[in-house]
Amino acid sequence: MSGYTERLINKLVVANLAHRPVRTLLSVLAIAIEVTMILTLVGVSNGTLHESARRARGTGADILVRPKGSSAISSSSSAPMSDKLPEFLMTQPHVVLATGTIVQPLELFDTITGLDFDEFGRMSGGFRFLAGGLPQQDLDVIVDEPYAREKHLGVGSVLTLMTHDWRVAGIYEGGKLARVCVRRDVLQRLTENPHRLSQVYVKVDDPKRAQEVVDALRVQMPGYPIYTLEYYTSILSVNSLGLLRNFTYVVIGIAMIVGFIVVFMAMYTAVLERTREIGILKAVGGSSGLILGILLRETLLLAVLGTVLGIGLTYGTQWLMLHVVPNSLTQETMYGWWPIAGAIAVVGTVLGAVVPGIKAVRQDATEALSYE
Repeated sequence: MSGYTERLINKLVVANLAHRPVRTLLSVLAIAIEVTMILTLVGVSNGTLHESARRARGTGADILVRPKGSSAISSSSSAPMSDKLPEFLMTQPHVVLATGTIVQPLELFDTITGLDFDEFGRMSGGFRFLAGGLPQQDLDVIVDEPYAREKHLGVGSVLTLMTHDWRVAGIYEGGKLARVCVRRDVLQRLTENPHRLSQVYVKVDDPKRAQEVVDALRVQMPGYPIYTLEYYTSILSVNSLGLLRNFTYVVIGIAMIVGFIVVFMAMYTAVLERTREIGILKAVGGSSGLILGILLRETLLLAVLGTVLGIGLTYGTQWLMLHVVPNSLTQETMYGWWPIAGAIAVVGTVLGAVVPGIKAVRQDATEALSYE
């Protein structure tokens, strides 16, 4: 095919799409939504897990001890562990500090965490307050900056949690263990879990000895899931969470089906509307390959435009996550998924054009020219 013919076909493809702007716009938008769904879901899944890993590293601990029967990635929203456990851990070689927390779920993804602020300060270096300071009264609470921004809180604000009114005593930088923290003994009393803990953080004298200490503790504490923080944070990924991974694949599959249906309907309608045009192309010697090539080029152009728009829309969803619900979810920009989402969009759109394309190339030229 000569360069002139190639340019002529490309102009014809663009003209065909421009001639039907509404249908073209809807097709591009449907593909863009498909791409946005994929990138947003993957970005939120990874971002939220990575934020959890960052907060865990912010504890300054080297080892995490979780309740019997739990896994490294299960929720710690119960308190089955004795608060005597940190005392036992402190007697072990190389352990310099152990502190336990109690976690109580709130609404959606929110939790409230009770801790001993003195112990946690020695382990992590303490909270860096942007305003206010540590709790002074039983019903004082401290929150991180994203939570305060979403809830429009300031020092002295009243926050209702667990049917109690809490006074915001301080607002601290994010990345430290949890978004909402109160005194551990107060939360234990309010949840009717006296002397109980959800998990224990352990600091050793040399981080290089963390695995050695973990191995020794597993012998003395059979049944307890015990991990180094390095291992724990490394497994906070979508691939480590079977249910989340499967959910991601399901949503991607649904997005592909939606894109396929929209493109199929658009291309099928386009073939019907251009029956006479296809007949003319066949009458002047246009081959089936030429006609199919034109339809596939239109489809690929729609896929490319939809992918670019979809990538752009993910920055919009990212802005919404950051400014509308900064406390609940974190969305990362997943550059590595851009080509994957684009490939999924292309495959879906091409599949959607196959049946209409076959219908187009099988049309008889005489019947097509007489079509009204």
